[in-house]
Amino acid sequence: MELYLKWLDKYEKHEGEQSPIGLILCAVASKEQVELLEMHKDGILVAEYWTELPSKEILGAKLHETLKEARERIAIKQLRK
Repeated sequence: MELYLKWLDKYEKHEGEQSPIGLILCAVASKEQVELLEMHKDGILVAEYWTELPSKEILGAKLHETLKEARERIAIKQLRK
């Protein structure tokens, strides 16, 4: 994930865009496994930890809402320039 995100940042990011983010969905993981990965050392943080994958509809709605919020933050930043 880190390699892919760095590649996107270097070769695909357009002027004015923020650095890309990655989304990892795992079928099975325990809180202990997440902690042992020590992803925070690479700047990778866990925003939410679910013990069960939500339905396709709920996951789609959650992703849609996150995208909407990101676009709103971008628009606000553009207005402040």
